[in-house]
Amino acid sequence: MSSTRISLSPFIQSIKDTIDRHADEIAQLDQAIGDGDHLINLQRGIEALLKNIDEIEQMELAAALSKIGMTLMSTMGGASGSLFGSMFVTMGKQAKDKSVDFASMADIFQAGVGSVKARGKADIGEKTMLDTLIPAAASLQQSLVNHEALPVALEQMKTAAIEGMESTKEMLATKGRASFLGERARGHIDAGARTSQLMLCAIADVIIENH
Repeated sequence: MSSTRISLSPFIQSIKDTIDRHADEIAQLDQAIGDGDHLINLQRGIEALLKNIDEIEQMELAAALSKIGMTLMSTMGGASGSLFGSMFVTMGKQAKDKSVDFASMADIFQAGVGSVKARGKADIGEKTMLDTLIPAAASLQQSLVNHEALPVALEQMKTAAIEGMESTKEMLATKGRASFLGERARGHIDAGARTSQLMLCAIADVIIENH
């Protein structure tokens, strides 16, 4: 794939379907230790992307990613809107003049995850979406080193994302509302880690099915 244009609507639709399917679970996770608005904010952002999908589909990848980021920033609200928005805007910058291949996409994703770390002033082990995103990005980079085939690499990335998400259950939180709960935050998976894992797995499945 050398073109810098890629159809993103199947990915966005798959993300919407996945989040909607797990809506009750996500809401319960966020109500347990979060602000209780993560699901609503996320669904609002996804709906805004689908409303703009015709425009996004006409764009080169770099511009499309930036458009997604700006749309999420302006519609989602909450901390996650700022973080996801920053992630996609950074990915858009990173995607300029890049071909759409495995190595480039892994680097684009890693840059996006780096921007979430910087914007959120957080790292792995703090019971946030980064506990999903960082292992997923690292898995893709390791697959490149190992010269794994794309479907294999994506399955390994899914496993890393799931394990990272599940690791948040026994963590203490140091960011957001959950940080005020102390020990009471233990025993609950972070809602942002769960939705990030669901979205990454949805994206990977679309690519695997069409590979």
